[in-house]
Amino acid sequence: MNFDRRAIAAPTRELANWVATLGYDDLPQRTRDVTRIALLDTLGAGLYGFNTPWTQKLLTWVKRGGSGTESRVWGEAGVTLRSADAALINGVAVHAFQLDDYHNAKLHCGAAVIPAALAVAERLNSSGRDLLTAIAAGYEVMIRSSLALNPSAARLRGWHLTGVTGPFGAAAACAKLLKLNAEQTAWALGLGGTQGAGLWAFNADGTMSKRLHPGKAAHSGVLAAELAQLGFSGPTSIYEFDDGGVLKAFSDNSDPAPLTRDLGKVFHVDNNSIKPYCCCGSTHAYIDAALALRKKLGAPWDTKKKVRVGTCKVVDVQCGFDYAPSSALNAQMSLRYAVAVTLVEGAALPAQFTDEKMNDPAIVGLAQGLELVPDPELDKLYPKDFAGWVAVEHNGKWERVDILNPTGSIHVPIDAAGVTEKFRGINPHLDTDAIAACALAIEKHSARELLDLLTRKR
Repeated sequence: MNFDRRAIAAPTRELANWVATLGYDDLPQRTRDVTRIALLDTLGAGLYGFNTPWTQKLLTWVKRGGSGTESRVWGEAGVTLRSADAALINGVAVHAFQLDDYHNAKLHCGAAVIPAALAVAERLNSSGRDLLTAIAAGYEVMIRSSLALNPSAARLRGWHLTGVTGPFGAAAACAKLLKLNAEQTAWALGLGGTQGAGLWAFNADGTMSKRLHPGKAAHSGVLAAELAQLGFSGPTSIYEFDDGGVLKAFSDNSDPAPLTRDLGKVFHVDNNSIKPYCCCGSTHAYIDAALALRKKLGAPWDTKKKVRVGTCKVVDVQCGFDYAPSSALNAQMSLRYAVAVTLVEGAALPAQFTDEKMNDPAIVGLAQGLELVPDPELDKLYPKDFAGWVAVEHNGKWERVDILNPTGSIHVPIDAAGVTEKFRGINPHLDTDAIAACALAIEKHSARELLDLLTRKR
C-alpha cells in the first residue's frame, strides 16, 4: 500500500485513499481468515433466508421492473437481475432470519457488504483475491463508520446502524472491485452515505422493515460506486462536513478519530462475530446463560421458577419490551422470549421461532413473567462486551450465570468447521462441502465459480 497521509486533508478522503490503494497483500492473515469465514456464513444465511416471505415479496416487486443478466439471485437457479437489484434481494435474504454475522459496533456487515460485492464481482468476473480484498475493505469502512458515530449514542436516537452505515461499506467494496481511483472512491462514499437510513421503529409491531435495511444498503452501495465510475460526483466530506455530514446528523456524541485511527494497521473486521442463534446478537449472552442454567438445574424446565435478567440501558431499550406473540421478528428481537424459549426448549434456532412456539402458553407466560433488572455494571461494558446475566430462584436461593462475551464472539469463536456445520444445518439440501471448500479458499477461485455452486444439490 502506498499513500501519503500528509497529502490528505480530511477523514473522508483519507479513508477513500486507503480503499483505493488497498491490496490483497496488505491484509493480515487473520483478516483473510475471518473474511473467508464471513463469506461462507453470509452465503449460508442468505440461502436459508431466500425462501422467507419477506424476501419473496421483495423479489416479486423487483421482477416487476424487468430482469437483467448481470448478477444472480442466490437461492434460485436461473434468476438474474441488474447488479444493484441482485444485491438488494440477496441482502434482504441474508438478514431475513437473524442468522447473519454481527460486530459489536452494532452492525450486520455481511448482509450489506457481501451481497453488493458478489453482485459486482460476478458482473466483472473478478478474481477471488479481488473479491476478498473488497469485502475486507467494505467491512472495515462500515465498522469504522459506526465507531465514529458512537454506536450506543446513535442507537439510542433510534437509528438502525446497519442501514445507516451499510451503504458506506457496500460502496467501498464495490469501488474496490471497480478499481476506482481515490477521487472516485470518495464520491462513492459520499453517494453511499447520503442514502444511509434505517429506523428502529420496526420494534413497535415486529414488521419486515428491519429485513429491508441491509438489502437497501447493499443496493445503495452498488448504485453509489457505479455512479461514481460514470463521473457522478458525491460529497467528499460526507463524514465531517458541519452542515449535513453524517457524524453530526446521526449522533450527538460522534468522533471522527475512529475513521482513520491506525488505518491499515488495525483491522476491525478481525473482531467479527458469528451467530449460533437466530435472534438479536445483543441477546446471545443471555441465551448462553440460560443454556448453562438449564444444564445445571435440569430439564424439563419448571416454568414456575422465578427468573431475573440483568440489562444495560441500550439492551433494555432495544430488546427489553414486553413480549406478546406477533411476528418472528418480534420474538427474535425480544430478550424476554429469547431467554424463555431457551430455558424451555434448550435452543434458540429456527425451530424455536415458529408460530407454534411463539404462541406456546408456557413459553409466553415465562417470557412475560421475567424480571428485568437494570445493571449499571453492564452499562460500563456495552457495547465493547455484549455481556449479560440470568438468575433463577431454585430451592430458596438464586442461581446466577454471568456471561461477558457470548458464543460466536472473538472471545468464544466459531471457526471455519463450525460455520460449515451451521451452513449444513440450515441448508441440508445443498452441497455444503463443495461450497465451503470454495469459499474458504476463495483466492483460488473466481466469484462466478463460487456462485455456480450455490444451487448444487447434495
